[in-house]
Amino acid sequence: MTEYLERIGVEVVFGMCGHSLVQVLDAMGRSSINYVSCRHEQLAAHIADGYARVSGKPGVVLTHVGPGLTNAVTGIATASLDCIPMVVITGNIQSYCHGRGPHQEINLHADNDQIEMCRPICKRVYRVGRADDLPRVIERAFHLARSGRPGVVLVDVPMDFFSAELPVGAFMQAPSPVAKPSIEQGQARSIAEALAKAERPVIFAGGGIHLAKASAELQALAEMLDVPVAHTLMGKGCLPDGHPLLLGTTGYWGQPVANEMCRNADLILAVGSRFGETDSSSWDPAYTFDIPKTRLIQIDISEEEIGRNYPAELGVIADAKQALAAIVIAAEGLRPAARPAQRAKIRDGLAAFASNWTEQRISAEFPLRPERVIADVRKALPKNGFIVTDVGWNKNGVGQQFAIHEAGTMITPGGMATMGFGHAAVLGVKYAAPSRAAVALIGDGCFSSNMSVIATAVEANLPVVWVVMDNASYGVISGIEKRHLGGTYGCMFEADGEPYFIDYAGVANACGARGVKIESAGQLEPALREALASGKPTLIQVPVQLVPTPTTGHWDINVIFKKLAD
Repeated sequence: MTEYLERIGVEVVFGMCGHSLVQVLDAMGRSSINYVSCRHEQLAAHIADGYARVSGKPGVVLTHVGPGLTNAVTGIATASLDCIPMVVITGNIQSYCHGRGPHQEINLHADNDQIEMCRPICKRVYRVGRADDLPRVIERAFHLARSGRPGVVLVDVPMDFFSAELPVGAFMQAPSPVAKPSIEQGQARSIAEALAKAERPVIFAGGGIHLAKASAELQALAEMLDVPVAHTLMGKGCLPDGHPLLLGTTGYWGQPVANEMCRNADLILAVGSRFGETDSSSWDPAYTFDIPKTRLIQIDISEEEIGRNYPAELGVIADAKQALAAIVIAAEGLRPAARPAQRAKIRDGLAAFASNWTEQRISAEFPLRPERVIADVRKALPKNGFIVTDVGWNKNGVGQQFAIHEAGTMITPGGMATMGFGHAAVLGVKYAAPSRAAVALIGDGCFSSNMSVIATAVEANLPVVWVVMDNASYGVISGIEKRHLGGTYGCMFEADGEPYFIDYAGVANACGARGVKIESAGQLEPALREALASGKPTLIQVPVQLVPTPTTGHWDINVIFKKLAD
């Protein structure tokens, strides 16, 4: 199997050892594949996820039976909901011991039942029933992980099958190349004409733009027909920030001008978007989208997304890159309707919203304003560098306030919004693009969830930079509770009634990485530049104020909470 993985281009596998994997690990140790021991399987899945997002290759995860797989479940679900190609190979108990309760078998409801917990969060789950079927199943796994709408495929292998002797040539068939679906010429022409004729059209871009690497085609279409572009959080970077047609992010944490122009559009062309809740202001027509009052044309690789949240007058099942390229060709020679004031409206709307945090971005207050942290990271990070977020102020603030200059350089967990993603995924990003800077902007809640990631970075010699925004709390959740119910119970880190701060920089130093603790606002940007130049894993601990991210749209949860009488 290891030789086959080499042949199909697998360069790295992320995982953690266990007795069911000993035979595989021995083989990998004699191969060209680099095995990265990740100390925890959730970290392994998130690291593989980050690697896949940047490399375009399936991330490969190797897990042990029982707790090895259960530990990886959150990372598997995170990749699945963001349509990231991944192959998880999990060891299992001996094939001849099913149901007898061998060490670490999951058999509460059925014998050898561990794969069932992964079925709802995987594109496909395979249980290898015979040793000689392993080659076919591995080939199918890599085929399915990449084809159509990408996702996670799980392969469950009894440990004795890893030791089986298979005939020479058993692993022969490589995954077949698959042509992606495109759009009919007539449909492309009708969409181009509709965009040209509309008075207030908007193109709404989702994360599918990045999965298809379609940003160039999107920009060409927007410029050819003078159509503004709004995007989901996952779609950020579809056009470079500062482009005169870019409206920015929609929804709860979005740009007011993006919400306004989407809500008042007469036609929206949505590409690679699910119209998720926070991007769509909980689908309330008063805030972001008023469909079907607005006409909707929807392009997606997956037929199940067409019309899921809003009715579409035309749905097109196609790869975003191919579809947009076809529409660009069809738009040649078309003259768009006059929209004389729209670029000024975009410029003025974005500037007015940004003016709300102009002072905070240069504030010398200490602990630092979160806006100052985001501004300094942007100054220090090269334009082609990667910013990897977790969830909380870092994710929402980056989506709203951090300029992205190159497509695909913002890496964030979308569908699951998984805390604990960012500090691990940055390792995979750096492995996939070793010559480019990679910074994880994360909260202390994220980093304290699994600090062994530092040791993995040191062992793997991955010079990532973690910027830990430390306010001794789960900040976003504490803000929601305080705003609606007046307290912060269960959301703050405390010991003996006082805020509890961990010395994260000291932990990094103890693990053999560089640890830096910021003690004034002016220290952050120089510390970032030094960290990026150091060639070593570096953690920068930044005390920050506990303040909310500005919100401009609507989130339904805010009408649910009710303060109870004492």
